[in-house]
Amino acid sequence: MYYVYIICSQNLNKRYVGFTSDLKRRIIEHNNGYSEFTSKGIPWKLIYYEAFLFEEDAIREEKFLKSGKGRERISMLFGRFA
Repeated sequence: MYYVYIICSQNLNKRYVGFTSDLKRRIIEHNNGYSEFTSKGIPWKLIYYEAFLFEEDAIREEKFLKSGKGRERISMLFGRFA
C-alpha cells in the first residue's frame, strides 16, 4: 500500500504534502525531526491521507496536490491552514 498524506503544523501555520509506503513511520519521522524540511514545525498533525495500491498512482496524486490546482483543492477542503 502507498499513501499520500497531508500534515499540518499549527506552530508554522503550514501544511506539508508527502508520499510514503509506511504512513505511521513517516508521521513519527516528521514529529521526531528526521525530515529537514518539516523539523521546524513540530508537532505535525495528520489531517488527511489517501491509500493507493500502486506506487505510480500515489506519486501522481502527490504531484497533483503540490500543483496549483491541487493546492486550490486542499484549501477548499481544509481552509488555508487546516
